[in-house]
Amino acid sequence: MTTPESTDRLRILLVEDEVLNRTLVRAILARAQNPTFRDAKLLEAETLAAARAILATEPVDILLLDVHLPDGSGLTLAQDLADNPPARRPVMIALTAGIFPDQQRAAFAAGCTTILSKPHTAAEFLAALTPHLPASLATRTAAEKPPDPMVG
Repeated sequence: MTTPESTDRLRILLVEDEVLNRTLVRAILARAQNPTFRDAKLLEAETLAAARAILATEPVDILLLDVHLPDGSGLTLAQDLADNPPARRPVMIALTAGIFPDQQRAAFAAGCTTILSKPHTAAEFLAALTPHLPASLATRTAAEKPPDPMVG
Protein backbone atom coordinates (compact mmCIF):
# COMPACT_ATOMS: atom_id res chain seq x y z
CA MET A 1 0.00 0.00 0.00
CA THR A 2 1.33 3.42 -0.84
CA THR A 3 1.42 6.17 1.75
CA PRO A 4 0.44 9.80 1.13
CA GLU A 5 4.13 10.74 1.26
CA SER A 6 4.95 8.29 -1.49
CA THR A 7 2.35 9.69 -3.87
CA ASP A 8 3.04 13.42 -3.55
CA ARG A 9 6.61 13.19 -4.84
CA LEU A 10 8.00 11.70 -8.01
CA ARG A 11 9.80 8.44 -7.14
CA ILE A 12 12.74 7.52 -9.36
CA LEU A 13 14.96 4.46 -9.12
CA LEU A 14 18.31 4.91 -10.83
CA VAL A 15 20.05 1.61 -11.53
CA GLU A 16 23.56 2.62 -12.57
CA ASP A 17 26.95 1.19 -11.60
CA GLU A 18 29.06 4.22 -12.58
CA VAL A 19 29.45 6.74 -9.74
CA LEU A 20 29.92 9.67 -12.13
CA ASN A 21 26.66 8.91 -13.94
CA ARG A 22 24.74 8.69 -10.63
CA THR A 23 26.28 11.98 -9.52
CA LEU A 24 25.21 13.61 -12.79
CA VAL A 25 21.60 12.48 -12.38
CA ARG A 26 21.52 13.77 -8.79
CA ALA A 27 22.86 17.15 -9.94
CA ILE A 28 20.40 17.44 -12.83
CA LEU A 29 17.45 16.71 -10.57
CA ALA A 30 18.65 19.01 -7.79
CA ARG A 31 19.11 21.93 -10.19
CA ALA A 32 15.96 21.43 -12.28
CA GLN A 33 13.59 24.39 -12.38
CA ASN A 34 10.56 22.10 -12.34
CA PRO A 35 9.82 21.35 -8.65
CA THR A 36 8.54 17.89 -9.52
CA PHE A 37 12.06 16.92 -10.57
CA ARG A 38 13.84 18.97 -7.92
CA ASP A 39 11.76 17.42 -5.11
CA ALA A 40 11.82 13.88 -6.51
CA LYS A 41 12.71 11.00 -4.26
CA LEU A 42 15.76 9.45 -5.93
CA LEU A 43 16.66 5.90 -4.99
CA GLU A 44 19.93 4.45 -6.27
CA ALA A 45 21.15 0.93 -6.96
CA GLU A 46 24.49 -0.14 -8.40
CA THR A 47 23.42 -3.68 -9.32
CA LEU A 48 20.37 -5.65 -10.42
CA ALA A 49 20.28 -7.36 -7.03
CA ALA A 50 20.18 -4.02 -5.22
CA ALA A 51 17.49 -2.74 -7.60
CA ARG A 52 15.34 -5.82 -6.99
CA ALA A 53 15.68 -5.35 -3.22
CA ILE A 54 14.52 -1.73 -3.50
CA LEU A 55 11.63 -2.60 -5.80
CA ALA A 56 10.45 -5.26 -3.35
CA THR A 57 9.77 -2.56 -0.74
CA GLU A 58 9.48 0.77 -2.60
CA PRO A 59 7.00 1.68 -5.30
CA VAL A 60 8.61 3.81 -8.01
CA ASP A 61 7.18 5.88 -10.83
CA ILE A 62 10.21 5.89 -13.13
CA LEU A 63 12.97 3.33 -13.44
CA LEU A 64 16.19 4.59 -15.06
CA LEU A 65 17.96 1.42 -16.04
CA ASP A 66 21.55 1.06 -17.19
CA VAL A 67 21.71 -1.74 -19.72
CA HIS A 68 25.17 -3.02 -18.75
CA LEU A 69 25.54 -3.78 -15.04
CA PRO A 70 28.08 -5.85 -13.11
CA ASP A 71 25.59 -8.63 -12.37
CA GLY A 72 23.82 -8.75 -15.74
CA SER A 73 21.73 -6.85 -18.23
CA GLY A 74 19.32 -4.25 -16.96
CA LEU A 75 16.96 -5.45 -19.66
CA THR A 76 16.43 -8.63 -17.65
CA LEU A 77 14.89 -6.56 -14.86
CA ALA A 78 12.81 -4.63 -17.40
CA GLN A 79 11.46 -7.91 -18.82
CA ASP A 80 10.54 -9.13 -15.34
CA LEU A 81 8.75 -5.88 -14.49
CA ALA A 82 6.94 -5.81 -17.84
CA ASP A 83 4.94 -8.80 -16.59
CA ASN A 84 3.51 -6.72 -13.70
CA PRO A 85 0.03 -5.24 -14.02
CA PRO A 86 0.23 -1.71 -15.49
CA ALA A 87 -0.72 -0.10 -12.16
CA ARG A 88 2.34 -1.69 -10.50
CA ARG A 89 4.78 -1.23 -13.37
CA PRO A 90 7.07 1.80 -13.40
CA VAL A 91 7.90 3.64 -16.59
CA MET A 92 11.20 2.11 -17.69
CA ILE A 93 13.84 4.20 -19.44
CA ALA A 94 16.95 2.43 -20.71
CA LEU A 95 20.26 4.24 -20.25
CA THR A 96 22.95 3.06 -22.63
CA ALA A 97 26.12 4.13 -24.38
CA GLY A 98 25.32 1.74 -27.22
CA ILE A 99 22.38 2.74 -29.37
CA PHE A 100 22.64 0.30 -32.26
CA PRO A 101 19.30 -0.71 -33.80
CA ASP A 102 19.42 -4.23 -32.33
CA GLN A 103 20.05 -2.77 -28.85
CA GLN A 104 17.11 -0.40 -29.28
CA ARG A 105 14.83 -3.24 -30.37
CA ALA A 106 15.92 -5.30 -27.35
CA ALA A 107 15.19 -2.42 -24.96
CA PHE A 108 11.72 -1.82 -26.38
CA ALA A 109 11.00 -5.56 -26.44
CA ALA A 110 11.96 -5.73 -22.75
CA GLY A 111 9.33 -3.11 -21.90
CA CYS A 112 11.31 0.14 -21.93
CA THR A 113 9.33 3.09 -23.23
CA THR A 114 12.31 5.34 -23.91
CA ILE A 115 16.03 4.96 -24.59
CA LEU A 116 18.38 7.69 -23.40
CA SER A 117 21.89 7.54 -24.77
CA LYS A 118 24.91 8.29 -22.62
CA PRO A 119 26.36 10.77 -22.40
CA HIS A 120 23.36 13.07 -22.33
CA THR A 121 22.73 16.70 -21.47
CA ALA A 122 20.52 17.87 -18.63
CA ALA A 123 17.95 19.05 -21.17
CA GLU A 124 17.89 15.65 -22.90
CA PHE A 125 17.56 13.87 -19.55
CA LEU A 126 14.64 16.00 -18.33
CA ALA A 127 12.96 15.89 -21.74
CA ALA A 128 13.06 12.07 -21.61
CA LEU A 129 11.41 12.01 -18.17
CA THR A 130 8.80 14.76 -18.62
CA PRO A 131 6.28 12.81 -20.76
CA HIS A 132 6.23 10.07 -18.12
CA LEU A 133 5.31 12.15 -15.08
CA PRO A 134 2.36 10.68 -13.17
CA ALA A 135 -0.82 12.61 -13.97
CA SER A 136 -1.15 13.94 -10.42
CA LEU A 137 2.32 15.49 -10.62
CA ALA A 138 2.16 16.57 -14.26
CA THR A 139 -0.93 18.72 -13.64
CA ARG A 140 0.77 20.36 -10.68
CA THR A 141 3.54 21.63 -12.96
CA ALA A 142 1.72 22.00 -16.27
CA ALA A 143 1.89 25.81 -16.08
CA GLU A 144 5.64 25.67 -15.50
CA LYS A 145 7.35 25.24 -18.84
CA PRO A 146 10.71 26.98 -18.48
CA PRO A 147 12.78 27.43 -21.62
CA ASP A 148 15.89 26.17 -19.81
CA PRO A 149 15.61 23.00 -17.66
CA MET A 150 18.51 24.08 -15.42
CA VAL A 151 18.75 26.85 -12.87
CA GLY A 152 21.51 29.46 -13.39
